[in-house]
Amino acid sequence: MATDQGGSSTNSEPESSASLKTFGAVLKSLRELAGLTQEEFAKRVGYSAAYIAKIEQGKRFPPTELPGRTEESLGPLAPKVLTAAAKSLTRRTGLASWFQQWAGIEAEAISLYAYECRAVPGLLQPEAYMRTVFNGQLPPLDEDQVEHFATARLDRQRIFSTRPNVTFSFVVEQCVLERRLGGNEVTKQVIDRFLEVGVQRNVTIQIMPTIQEDHAGVDGLMYLAETPTLQWLGYTEGQRSNNLISAPKDVSIMLQRYGKLRSQALDWRATVKLLEHMRGAL
Repeated sequence: MATDQGGSSTNSEPESSASLKTFGAVLKSLRELAGLTQEEFAKRVGYSAAYIAKIEQGKRFPPTELPGRTEESLGPLAPKVLTAAAKSLTRRTGLASWFQQWAGIEAEAISLYAYECRAVPGLLQPEAYMRTVFNGQLPPLDEDQVEHFATARLDRQRIFSTRPNVTFSFVVEQCVLERRLGGNEVTKQVIDRFLEVGVQRNVTIQIMPTIQEDHAGVDGLMYLAETPTLQWLGYTEGQRSNNLISAPKDVSIMLQRYGKLRSQALDWRATVKLLEHMRGAL
C-alpha cells in the first residue's frame, strides 16, 4: 500500500524512482531536439512549466494524456517513444502502484473534491499529523520509511501553490478532529492548517457536524477529480484496497452524493467558528 489520500496506508519498503527519471530524460531529450524551452513546450501541451520541469526531473508521474499531446511540438515519433517509455512507469516515489494512477489524475486535475470520515485528507495534513499516522502503522515502519512517505506527501501538498487555478473542495467529519490523533498539539496544527488553506480563493473546507440526521455519506469516503478534458473520475479506498471509478453512471452518483454532502455540512463561516472553538478547547 502507500501514502494514500487520508493517511493510513503505506508500503513496506520505499519505491524506486528510476523509471520516472528515465521517462523524464527521454522527454527532455525530445524537447531539446525540437529546440523548445520548458516554457514553450509546456504552453503547447497545456501544462505549467513547473509541472513539465518536475516530470523531466523524475519527480512527477506524467499525465496519461501527455504523450498524445506532443506530436505537434515534438514530431510524429514523440508520442510513440513516450508511450513506450511510459509503459515502464510501474513505480512512483513514496506511492504504491495501486495509488499511482489516482496520483497522476490528481496532479493534472482542474477540480478536486474530497469527503473524509476516517482521517484528515492527505492534502490537508500537517507534517506532525502525517508522521503520527506513519509511526502508528502495523507492521511498523523504520525511520527511513517514515521519512520517505512524509516527503512524498509533503510534495503532493505543493499542488496548492503550483496549481492555483484548481478548484478544491473538502468535506471532513467533525469526529475526525475530535479523535485528536497525535494529541492536542497535533490537533491544533491540523486546525491551523485548515484555517490557513481554507482562506485561499480556490479552496473550500467544510466540517460535517457530528450530529447530522440527514447524511449523504453513509457509504464512506469518496474522492472526485475533473480532468483537463472535463471528464469526472471517482476514487475510494479501504483496508488494503482501492477503487478507481470511471463509469459515467457511477461517477454521476458520487457527484450527486457529494453535492448533497456540501449542502449538509457547515459553510465556511460556520466551519471557521467551529474550528476556532475546538482549538480554544484544546
